[in-house]
Amino acid sequence: MKTCFGLVIAIALVAQSTINSISNQSAIRNQSAVPNPQSSIQSAIRNPQSAMAWRVLFDGANLDAWRGYKTDKIPDGWHIAGGTLAKEKPVADIVSKEEFGDFELELDWRIGEAGNSGIFYRGTEEYDHIYWSAPEYQLLDDIKAADNKTRLTCAGSLYALVPSPPGHLKPVGDWNTTRIVAKGSHVEHWLNGVKLLEYELGSADWEAKVKASKFKDWPNYGRARRGHFALQGDHAGSLAFRNIRVRPL
Repeated sequence: MKTCFGLVIAIALVAQSTINSISNQSAIRNQSAVPNPQSSIQSAIRNPQSAMAWRVLFDGANLDAWRGYKTDKIPDGWHIAGGTLAKEKPVADIVSKEEFGDFELELDWRIGEAGNSGIFYRGTEEYDHIYWSAPEYQLLDDIKAADNKTRLTCAGSLYALVPSPPGHLKPVGDWNTTRIVAKGSHVEHWLNGVKLLEYELGSADWEAKVKASKFKDWPNYGRARRGHFALQGDHAGSLAFRNIRVRPL
């Protein structure tokens, strides 16, 4: 009887251990299936297995991936300094040689006092200036720059169209990290790990905002599904970039 009783206990313990293991595995599966609550697009940044998918556009050593707007040359004033892509005075914009459609773009930037610049995406060269075709992620010294009068033109905003919330920009002289995600008509602006805004290209809200802005004068503004990245240089003040990389989606 003692032997049978011990056998029953052993079987019960094995069964309980199996149940616990199945329960734990189920919990892990359920947890991993929960999407990022801040974004409708799952990011490769959070998936270390996708690290090889990133492509470097500036590694601190050369400007092989860039050229001037409507020219094959890098405009005078842009230079490499201490592993950064920098400028200290107004210069012409530079654009990526390659075009991108759906993408995840990441870079670090540091702006000088009262500085003003921008990152353009899906830009074309059909007009005199890239900002006539390409949406702009605004870079700004929110404290002293002239464009700080409205959140529509403060750091991280979709310039003149969608405002960015305050409180996520680092002080002048510190490095900020920007992330821009575009997949189809859906676009997200991120700053220092926080999603600032998202919008849908071609939506009724988008069309209304464009119609009420200066961009209404250029019929193809924001309509290209594929285009160049560009870094704005035509404002006064110092500006530097580093760690520029992109992941096509």
